Amino acid sequence: MRTDTPWGTLPAREHLPVEVTDAPVLDVTIPVYNEEQDLEPCVRRLHDHLARTFPYSFRITIADNASTDRTPEVAAWLDASIAEVRSYRLEEKGRGRALRTVWTRSDAPVLAYMDVDLSTDLNALLPLVAPLISGHSDLAIGSRLARSSRVVRGPKREFISRAYNLILKSSLSARFSDAQCGFKAIRRDVAQRLLPMVEDTGWFFDTEMLVLAERAGLRIHEVPVDWVDDPNSTVHIIKTATEDLKGVWRVGRALAVGALPLDRLARPFGDDPRDRRINGVPGGLARQLVGFCVVGALSTLFYLLLYSVFRAMAGPQLANAFALLLSAVANTAANRRLTFGVRGRDRAVRHQAQGLVVFAIGLTLTSGSLAALDAASGTPSHSAELAVLIAANLAATVLRFLLLRAWVFPERRTDDPIVPAASAAPAVPVEPGTAGPDTAVLPTHPHSTHPRNAR
Repeated sequence: MRTDTPWGTLPAREHLPVEVTDAPVLDVTIPVYNEEQDLEPCVRRLHDHLARTFPYSFRITIADNASTDRTPEVAAWLDASIAEVRSYRLEEKGRGRALRTVWTRSDAPVLAYMDVDLSTDLNALLPLVAPLISGHSDLAIGSRLARSSRVVRGPKREFISRAYNLILKSSLSARFSDAQCGFKAIRRDVAQRLLPMVEDTGWFFDTEMLVLAERAGLRIHEVPVDWVDDPNSTVHIIKTATEDLKGVWRVGRALAVGALPLDRLARPFGDDPRDRRINGVPGGLARQLVGFCVVGALSTLFYLLLYSVFRAMAGPQLANAFALLLSAVANTAANRRLTFGVRGRDRAVRHQAQGLVVFAIGLTLTSGSLAALDAASGTPSHSAELAVLIAANLAATVLRFLLLRAWVFPERRTDDPIVPAASAAPAVPVEPGTAGPDTAVLPTHPHSTHPRNAR
């Protein structure tokens, strides 16, 4: 898995400017393999829809995955006959390879793709890309598993789709609902940094891209879609499922060992409204307390379980030390990610070292409590030991939170002044016709001329 991305962190999100440029705003890629029959009607239908309904300039790119029939000739003819269509020929198969190649070379600020069968209703295309144009989101996906989606497909594919997404949720903690729907979009600035980290070149490409984006804290917008299964689909379900499971294992292992520089996908400090300091609101204190309490409760249960296991093999002091050491490492890692929102490998070793200092303080408190119990009662029972340890851990917990918040994960400082609560959102210049964050801005030009028609 590549980790040599040449860029730093992402820039702050901004609305795409409403202006006429040589480059299209949207580039829709259609990966194809031996689709000589369906390619032309699909492209013409998509082009007609965009020409009638899309308020920005656009391009349709046909990515031919080493087809062996007449698909290259059909693609070249469409390229020559329709101004907004271009074709690209690859000599190797793989949907992921096709998307990576086309998206890497595209000059459009918003990149999308859809399957050639157009199973997804095209009315969802503008809602898909609008949050990317407005700067609200980084990626967008169509979801067949959302409550308001309307899907027509057989029970076999329904079961496989739901089972696969359940595997992603349980193994990779994915929160997006549908990884494999062939209807997605991404901002080019995000793609430039994210795609070099995506290793798969086949059907798992989508899933890997979404998992890495989500783990990096990028915003993924979901659009419920109307979707009708193509009975003539040439996808080999068993082979695809096997490759997907291998990909899940590979990505999960890379995330577990911290092999991915996800911090390079982070937005700059201040882009997230939770970064701002607001009068009367202690910066993230309530959220941190909730996260710390949840992590602490789980860590305590983990610690007691370890102590009970080690106590059967060793004395109380040694069992306490080993149980506290292992639970402290897990506690620091969980608080680092979940409570204080630190992502990536930067200073991870330092944080663990500082966490071990906090662990030493906790060990002193708990060990001292056990020593005092032994001195007072001679041979205390196991239940008495647990009761004393629980009380000592509660005292250590308060001190642990204060040390983690003030020393291990201190609040990031900026030169920005504190803003009043009523004006927490930064002022952003708004072009005429600007809508909400989820809505694309419709360009306003003299005589109602769209950028597409002004070329």
